[in-house]
Amino acid sequence: MLSRVADSLYWMSRYMERADGILRMLRINYASSQDDIQDFSWKPVLRIFSYLDEDSAAAIAHNSRAVLQYMVTDRENANSVLNIVTRARENARSVQDHITKELWQCLNEYYHTIRDGQVMKGLHADDPVATLDVLIRQGLLYYGITDVTMARGEGYAFINIGKFLERGVQSADILDIKFGDLDFARTDTTYWKYLLLSISGYELYLKTYRSGFDARNVLELVVLNEDFPRSVLYSVRQLQKYFERLKIERNMEAFRKLDFLIGRFHSRIKYSTVESILQKGIHAYLHGVKEDLYEMGNAFNQHYFAYT
Repeated sequence: MLSRVADSLYWMSRYMERADGILRMLRINYASSQDDIQDFSWKPVLRIFSYLDEDSAAAIAHNSRAVLQYMVTDRENANSVLNIVTRARENARSVQDHITKELWQCLNEYYHTIRDGQVMKGLHADDPVATLDVLIRQGLLYYGITDVTMARGEGYAFINIGKFLERGVQSADILDIKFGDLDFARTDTTYWKYLLLSISGYELYLKTYRSGFDARNVLELVVLNEDFPRSVLYSVRQLQKYFERLKIERNMEAFRKLDFLIGRFHSRIKYSTVESILQKGIHAYLHGVKEDLYEMGNAFNQHYFAYT
């Protein structure tokens, strides 16, 4: 497969995963803002998903509608869902011969849906959750069509590598922000509930831990749980699985370099415990996780996508 094609498939997938993560976080945090109108702040979300400086973030931190508009439809925000989906579609358009017709149609429909003026109106209506749900369902449709229609070749491998690399970064980012300035003994049930809902981990948490909400259990679920699709450990295992499919004799040097990085990272996560994470410090540990994931991304750019 040409490096240009692999690059487009990889970034199409990363952008779609990022859009899904932003929309889920916005939906749950909007619900949280309605429960706690006085004290709620959008600053954590803006720190994770935007490039605003502290003053700009503070200016809209207590204005839910302004944040929704900025994060979903603002053309000046490089990380708005509108711009992310546009870039995903552009990448897909450049490799239409390597994706299915159904997948292209799905991305095209998503692009036109989010550009529709009704989305902007919906975000300013009484209940913007309905509009966010429409966009989230478009993302779920993309995942389903990709899984059902794409051939299990190199292209599919690059799509999943992009998805799980982006997902691992997001999970680490969210935990880093949520735990960053937090008393680890905090027992605020609502706080943990909304955190888990924002990454679709609430139901699994309730089924896995019977003793109620506890910061240690949340950390364990999101970093170390083998069965949670958005945990860091699950993401790196899927990353390793799909990377193995790229092994070919004429590219062994690049393969070995990436294989070493992924294997080292997998071992680091697999053999971590909540106690070892706390001993090192949550922020330091999660910062290391993100640095390793960024290093992998840079290595893919260098060895597989021919970036200088």
